[in-house]
Amino acid sequence: MTFLAAGRFWPILPEPGLIFWTILIFFLFWMLMSKFAFKPISDALAKRNGDIEDALKTAEQARNEMANLKSENEKLLSEAREERAKMLKEARETGNATIEEAKEKARQEAQKIISNARQEIENQKVQAMKEVKNQAGNMALEIAEKVIRRELKGDASQTSFVNDLVNEIKLN
Repeated sequence: MTFLAAGRFWPILPEPGLIFWTILIFFLFWMLMSKFAFKPISDALAKRNGDIEDALKTAEQARNEMANLKSENEKLLSEAREERAKMLKEARETGNATIEEAKEKARQEAQKIISNARQEIENQKVQAMKEVKNQAGNMALEIAEKVIRRELKGDASQTSFVNDLVNEIKLN
């Protein structure tokens, strides 16, 4: 073996027999590996690839399902908000109607009380006027009686005048 071949220095110069055996051992090793190692590794990689694809499909389905649930939840939430707004509106309307009804009843009661009070005042006014007229009439009669007694003490013309007045009063 020469370390110098064609003027160059080769630290390892393989011989043709070594190259043959190296290639033969490499092909045998390659065939054994392909039969016992590459096939299970390839099957394991294919299985893993299938598992990853299944996991991705499952994740996509879960994502779609979550999106559907989210939209369904938003719809339910929107319906609940609408229902709450409707209930609040109805409660407000009912409250306002109750307040208006109470106000109207109060107005009617106040009108009734005022009307009764006016009627009572009118009745008392009429009664007071009658009483005042009666008292004034009684006082006038008493005064007239005293004046007439003093004036009538013996005069016949005055007596006939008084009798005429009494007859006239009885006719009215």
